[in-house]
Amino acid sequence: MKILLIDDSKTMRNIQKGILTQMGHSPIEEAVDGLDAMSKVGSFCPELILVDWNMPNMDGLTFVKQYRAKGHRTPIIMVTTEAEKSRVIEAIKAGVNNYVVKPFTPDILSQRIEETLARVAQAA
Repeated sequence: MKILLIDDSKTMRNIQKGILTQMGHSPIEEAVDGLDAMSKVGSFCPELILVDWNMPNMDGLTFVKQYRAKGHRTPIIMVTTEAEKSRVIEAIKAGVNNYVVKPFTPDILSQRIEETLARVAQAA
C-alpha cells in the first residue's frame, strides 16, 4: 500500500516508516510539511496519508482542508501531540478519518491504520 508520511521531524518519520515497513506496507513517500506533501500527492497517489498537525510552511490541518477541497478521498490519519477534544473534533470536521496522539506504540499505530482502512472499505 502506498503511504505518504507528512511530518517535519525526520525522527518521527523514521519511527512511523519502521512500523509501516514491519506491517508490510510499501512504497512509503515522505514529506517535511504540507506544502511538500501537496507537491508529491499528484504523482505518488497515496492510498493512505499520515499527517502531523504542527509543521512549518503549511500545517497538517491546512493540508487536510486543501487536499479534501480538491475532492481527494484518500484516508488520512492525523498523528499529533494535539490531544484536546476540540482539536480532535476540528481535525475530523476537516476530513481526517482517524487520530493518533503522540507518543504512540507500534500497536496503537497499526491498530488505527487497520481500523481506518476497514471503515473506508465498508463505506465504499
